[in-house]
Amino acid sequence: MTRSRPGADAIWLEATLGLRLSDDALLTRALTHRSAGGLDNERLEFLGDAVLSFVMAELLFARFAEASEGDLSRYRSSLVSGEVLADVGELLNIGEHLRLGAGELKSGGFRRRSILADAVEALLGAVFIDGGMEAARGVIGRLWSARVQALTETPPPKDPKTQLQEWLQGRGEALPVYAVEQVSGLPHRQVFSVRLSIEALSIQTSGEGTTRRRAEQQAAVQALALIETKKDLP
Repeated sequence: MTRSRPGADAIWLEATLGLRLSDDALLTRALTHRSAGGLDNERLEFLGDAVLSFVMAELLFARFAEASEGDLSRYRSSLVSGEVLADVGELLNIGEHLRLGAGELKSGGFRRRSILADAVEALLGAVFIDGGMEAARGVIGRLWSARVQALTETPPPKDPKTQLQEWLQGRGEALPVYAVEQVSGLPHRQVFSVRLSIEALSIQTSGEGTTRRRAEQQAAVQALALIETKKDLP
């Protein structure tokens, strides 16, 4: 099933990004979710993720000449997150051009942020295959340049999961265990409930979020707060 007319995808891409792929079939594949059957965009998504990571590393390396490896990694993570990719997808209106299976289409998959994020990565993979790294640099530069320029000299803070992991590793403790306890809600509005366990410290916390990662981050926040209150910890 599809939400776009034959040929409309190429017109949309040219109007939105000033770009025309030489192979329309490649664009079709980039916009095809696995639920639609046939050749889907998962392999292109894998490639696009790597291309975006590399180009973003280049941009940040040039933008912050004095930044450490760790700081550059945090900058990059903040720019290639699923949330940012989904924002880009919404900006491009990519959901209107996705090919989805009947179930995903009915449940509003064309609005689901994880699907939008994956489609953006797949599109970048298609651009790379069609036009090489220079074409990919051009598209990524247009879509991310304002975000890169808006970064300050102070890198974004480490996310709660990373903070918790580093605290535990610094004390020789095992890493926390995250387990999904429940997934509720409509397919395009799912809520994940996650439990975090740190056996050595007898800590258990929970978190909820619209993605598993968000739920895990919330659980990590709660764990860090508990650690802060436990005066007897090493």
